[in-house]
Amino acid sequence: MKPCSILLALLLVGMPALRASTPADAESFLKNAVAQVATAANSAIDGPSLAKQLEPLLVKTISFDAMTRRAVGPGWRQFTDAQQAEAIRLFTALVIRSYSGKFTPGELPTIDYKSAQSPAPGRVEISTKTTYKGSKYDVVYRLELLGAKGWRITDIVIEGVSMVANYRTQFDARFKAGGADAVIGSLKKSTL
Repeated sequence: MKPCSILLALLLVGMPALRASTPADAESFLKNAVAQVATAANSAIDGPSLAKQLEPLLVKTISFDAMTRRAVGPGWRQFTDAQQAEAIRLFTALVIRSYSGKFTPGELPTIDYKSAQSPAPGRVEISTKTTYKGSKYDVVYRLELLGAKGWRITDIVIEGVSMVANYRTQFDARFKAGGADAVIGSLKKSTL
């Protein structure tokens, strides 16, 4: 087989993978994830059981490592590998507890999805109008295509406030005051 034939064959084999990474696929991923969360929220009997049911769903939907790294900011590079792993573990627990605490078992939001927008290759933003318990919220989900993991949520912007930026403000002050140990200590206190 000639080299150009091999290259063409590789490109053709890779084409389905390229098609599988469209903004429409990210939108489908998000809608499916939200539907799974809604099903869990609807079947939970109380807050603690809801958190347990949501954890595996959120772990496979959200890139907690990317969120933690970005929330910590430039100081992340000064964390040891063990400190990074601990920060990701604690941040994951904090977000899951906070996220599940926003739901009342049996009460589901109504979500109106807007078309997915792609600000850069491998990145998608999906705006929604969410109504929950009579209140309306503008919520934007930021997703990234993360290799073999596929699409993952890397930030959520509620009423113009980025979750990552909000935590970054907090973590930056902690990092400046006491480095990685101060950030991890703050996360430990928040997850008690």
